[in-house]
Amino acid sequence: MTTHVSTRWTWLAQSLVLLLLLPSLAAVPAVADELTPREQAFTTQMENCVLVGTFTVDGQTDGDPLKPERYEIESAVKASGDLWVFTVRIKYGKLDTKLPVTVPLLWAGETPMVSLTNASIPGLGEGFSARVLFHEDRYAGTWQHGKVGGHMFGRIEKAKPAAAGEKKTQPDAAGKQGSGK
Repeated sequence: MTTHVSTRWTWLAQSLVLLLLLPSLAAVPAVADELTPREQAFTTQMENCVLVGTFTVDGQTDGDPLKPERYEIESAVKASGDLWVFTVRIKYGKLDTKLPVTVPLLWAGETPMVSLTNASIPGLGEGFSARVLFHEDRYAGTWQHGKVGGHMFGRIEKAKPAAAGEKKTQPDAAGKQGSGK
């Protein structure tokens, strides 16, 4: 199980490095009036939200097959073409930081989908893939890192405002955030 949790966080870390390789994209957000209505709706939905749900690891037979996951999203901004910059809070171990992550976002009609295929990130590895659909107040998808993969699904909730002087976080029942795919 520790290997799978490490694998999920490695996938997330690699996505973050991708942004570092494409810094110019993060610096050129689209102007709101240039967005289509569906893009504007998605931007509004992702503003100050939290993805709260579960993930699975294919073939895992020990314990509960559903593992909790939680992702805080400050914003999602169209950068260029199909690339979008998600500003997310990452909390893992002693790391607690806000970072921009650039990912491809495709559309199936009015349904947005993050689509990452066999991404290779220098220094961290290769073979990272994911498909995550967003519909109304839910998300669902698949994730893959090499031979390890699974499903993920849950709710999209608006983040609760932090109290004055308090960091903006909403830990899950175990006091952790994120699941580490």
